[in-house]
Amino acid sequence: MITRKRPVAAVCVLLAALTAGLAFPAGAVAGEPTGQDAPKVDLVLDVSGSMRARDIDGQSRMAAAKQAFNEVLDATPEEVELGIRTLGADYPGDDRKTGCKDTAQLYPVGPLDRTEAKTAVATLTPTGWTPIGPALLKAADDLDGGDGSKRIVLISDGEDTCAPLDPCEVAREIAAKGIGLTIDTLGLVPTAKMSRQLSCIAEATGGTYTSVEHQDELTDRVNELVDRAADPVVTPVPVKGTAECTGAPALKSGLYTDREEFGQQRWYRVDVLPGQELRASVSVAADRAVNPGYGVLLRAVTAHGREIVRGEAAGNGRTDVISTGLRYPEPERDGTDSDKPAAERVCLAVTHSFSAASGVKTTPGLPLELTVDVVDGPSRAGDVASFGLGRGWWLLGALILTGFLAGLVWGWLSRWRVAAWRTN
Repeated sequence: MITRKRPVAAVCVLLAALTAGLAFPAGAVAGEPTGQDAPKVDLVLDVSGSMRARDIDGQSRMAAAKQAFNEVLDATPEEVELGIRTLGADYPGDDRKTGCKDTAQLYPVGPLDRTEAKTAVATLTPTGWTPIGPALLKAADDLDGGDGSKRIVLISDGEDTCAPLDPCEVAREIAAKGIGLTIDTLGLVPTAKMSRQLSCIAEATGGTYTSVEHQDELTDRVNELVDRAADPVVTPVPVKGTAECTGAPALKSGLYTDREEFGQQRWYRVDVLPGQELRASVSVAADRAVNPGYGVLLRAVTAHGREIVRGEAAGNGRTDVISTGLRYPEPERDGTDSDKPAAERVCLAVTHSFSAASGVKTTPGLPLELTVDVVDGPSRAGDVASFGLGRGWWLLGALILTGFLAGLVWGWLSRWRVAAWRTN
């Protein structure tokens, strides 16, 4: 998703939480793909004057983009609703205010008419400014509505020329809306500064950045991203945690997303029936510059404030995502507990110790992704509590006994051989 590699341990925590209890309830759960709405992709193409440069396989950047678009349009899956938006395609003048409004929907997002879309692309001529921020805002509106996957693929050969509307801040605002929209960026023959800006845009929404210097690379990457939109995905459900457990949103098995301010604590609650096990994980991403040295803490607390179990992880500034998880089995109850509530209300508290670097905005909060899975628990609570070994104690005991017996036999054989040597 992001150009910087996430730590393997963080990914394993999330995968374990998602796959350890494969049996979600038969009905639809939070974050489950419903398949009701078609996936949508909006291709946002930079048509600014710099696209005339002839440095991609001996042809202009614009010609390479047109050829790539033609091949992508031919290969677009039938189920994908695709649109094309341009930036810098119409205004050739020097008025910055007008140039920064120069973004238009070339082909509306919807069922694809390949001939019509190719004809529209063929008319494009490199013209004006590079209003990336305004184009992203409009593209988000193009994809508004529905619960299918939504993806913006931005293709540009330059930095935004319409500051102070920072495209990174625009991407963060889009992510903060919780509409499940991903922005992927591709830089044509990029400079270091342009790469940083396009990477920042992608990271803010969990997308990817790709540097492109050849026409076939552009075709292959855009095709890959369009195909990815058609893959079944689990879209996180937006949820707002509270400052305390009382009044916290009740969560069921599923995938959730939230925003957490610096120095803030967010609370959620999950009801766990006797004989069930709660498995939860949380991932917090730094979508902006932060100070090195940080951590994340996930705690499970009873409704009366007693901590049950916790998971924590620390980072040193080399990764942009940090994750942790926990497990809590609710034991079966005997007949004497009939006066107790049917379910244990477990409060989940998420805290992180990220701090913003100097001059970096602290709002909106950092993106937080929470996985909750309530499954049938082990036959006995002790199966989970045996120092993390579970029924592995049996194997450990067998290995110890085997080693002891092997030592006795080896000692006896050694003594016999020594005695026979002395006799001889």
